Amino acid sequence: MKRVLSFMLPIAAVAALLFPVMLQAASLEPIDSAGVQVQQQQQNGVTYLAGGIGEDEAKAIQQTSGYNLHMTFSVGAQDEYTADVDVMIEKSSGQTILTLNQTGPLVYVQLPPGKYTVVATRKGETHHDETDVGAGVSRNLVFHWNDAG
Repeated sequence: MKRVLSFMLPIAAVAALLFPVMLQAASLEPIDSAGVQVQQQQQNGVTYLAGGIGEDEAKAIQQTSGYNLHMTFSVGAQDEYTADVDVMIEKSSGQTILTLNQTGPLVYVQLPPGKYTVVATRKGETHHDETDVGAGVSRNLVFHWNDAG
């Protein structure tokens, strides 16, 4: 019996280590493109994607590449996606380069390398985040509001 347990322990350890990888791989499942309405947009020369309503649309955005700032908006104890957020991105000089109204729950932006301030407002409650965006690596910002309404 001791031999069986000593054999099973390494298998259980490997399975525990692979579980997060398997979960991530599940998000790469095929997407029903008929239900996806995500289109690349531009404002002031800044390219972005906004949306994520529904599982297929969220997956479509999450599987895109070429965007170096990823923002996610959630609300409540269950971290439910929310799509009623106003977003403003400013350069470190204070120049506003992107303004989106009633957007989300996912916003992916392609920005030139530099320092930016992101302001996300939902129902009058504002969150600020300062981020340094570089070339080749994406920054992930998560904005969460506690209310569920």
